[in-house]
Amino acid sequence: MTDLPIERHDIEGFDGLPIAVHMVGQGRDLVLIHGYFSNAWTNWIRYGHAAKLVEAGFRLILPDLRGHGESAKPHDAAAYPPDALTDDNLGLIEQLGLTDYDLGGYSLGARTTVRMLARGATPRRVILSGMGLRGLTQTLDNGGYYTNVLTNLGTFPRGTSEWMTEAFLKTTKGDPVALLHILKTFVDTPADVIASFPQRAAVICGADDDSNGSAHELADILRDGRYFEVPGNHMNAVTRKELGQAMVDFLTA
Repeated sequence: MTDLPIERHDIEGFDGLPIAVHMVGQGRDLVLIHGYFSNAWTNWIRYGHAAKLVEAGFRLILPDLRGHGESAKPHDAAAYPPDALTDDNLGLIEQLGLTDYDLGGYSLGARTTVRMLARGATPRRVILSGMGLRGLTQTLDNGGYYTNVLTNLGTFPRGTSEWMTEAFLKTTKGDPVALLHILKTFVDTPADVIASFPQRAAVICGADDDSNGSAHELADILRDGRYFEVPGNHMNAVTRKELGQAMVDFLTA
């Protein structure tokens, strides 16, 4: 379902660059952050998750991360310091004046959510999807894989994991230079910091997704964590209707 009445806004990134934010629905504020190579439309709107959440009574606030979607994609490495995505999204919370809200993300969006919590964000509830504990404590675990893809585009045999990752990059019209710089923004979050988060949290992950380590371990270490399993692996769990339904089930329980 892609015919939602979506409003496009811009906020200022930490350095003044424009960050696109898509808003839809009425009700309780829910900030959702997309994954690496993706964008708000692909992650949340294209496969119906946004429609489910709007129907459940939420106003969705869906940023495009810098280097992605309709946001600025500078090629200057200086625009991508450590925690740049965290700084942008903490700025989003401040610029929109959000005080009582929920926060979540998929993959890189979940990692950004955790960094926001570690830096003082105070949502009521948290969704960490497509993420395991290792992907938060060892953030560059997959960095070599993505560097290889982005620096050797067009060379991978059809059907390989790298070929499928490149195919996804093409569907989102990703900028390889900007996306390489994004890897430099990653910051590890220690396990004891993650264990200290007080929020009720859902860890939602594909049954065949171990790309970022164990989602069960992440749910177990959280003070008030609950694990939800949905079909799929890291690349396709986000396309399954069960993902959006699990989010609704958690947020409306």
